[in-house]
Amino acid sequence: MTVSREDLHIMAAQLGREPRGAVEVSYRTPDGQPAVVKTHPRLPDGTPFPTLYYLTDPRLTAEASRLEVAGVMKTMQERLREDEDLQRDYQAAHEHYLATRNAMEDLGTEFSGGGMPDRVKCLHVLMAYALAEGPERLRLGTETVALAVEHDPSLAGTAIPADWPTSEEMGISLVQATTVEGAENTGMFLPERERDQRS
Repeated sequence: MTVSREDLHIMAAQLGREPRGAVEVSYRTPDGQPAVVKTHPRLPDGTPFPTLYYLTDPRLTAEASRLEVAGVMKTMQERLREDEDLQRDYQAAHEHYLATRNAMEDLGTEFSGGGMPDRVKCLHVLMAYALAEGPERLRLGTETVALAVEHDPSLAGTAIPADWPTSEEMGISLVQATTVEGAENTGMFLPERERDQRS
C-alpha cells in the first residue's frame, strides 16, 4: 500500500506538517480530498504510534473539536456506562482496531484509540475510525459523524457521504448529545433539558 505524492502534499497542507508513517488514504471525501490516513504502528524513526486512523481534513477536525467542547464525549461516556449493547459494540470495535493494527506490527499493547474499550476520550479518533471502516463498525464513531452533519449540513455530500446515517435515523440529536456547559461554551444552543427549565 502506498500514498501518492499528491495526497501527501495535500495532507501536509491540511495538517501543517508532513504526515508521518502514512500507509494509505483510508477515507476520501465526496469532493475528492484525502481525509483519513492509515498510519503504520511504528513511525520511520522507530517511535510507536498506536493511532491507526488519523483525521486530516480540517473541516472534519474542526467539527470533532467543536463536539468535544460541546460535551459530547461526556454524554457518550454516560451512555456507555449504562448501555450493554453499546458496550459490546465498543468492545468489538476495540478488538477489530487492535487486530487491524497488529496485522501490520504488534506493538505489544492493548491500547487501541479514542479511549476504547471503556472510555470516550477522542472524537477525532472515533470519527476517523468510522469514516475509514464504514458506518456499521463503530456506533459512537458513526454518531459523531452524524452529529457533525447535523451541526453543519453543508458537510453532507462534500466532506461526508450524502448517504451517511443521519442523527435522526440513529435516534440521537445535538440537543441530547451536548451538555449545558458545553453548549454554552460553543454557543451552539442550550440542551433540551435546560431549555425546558428556562422556558
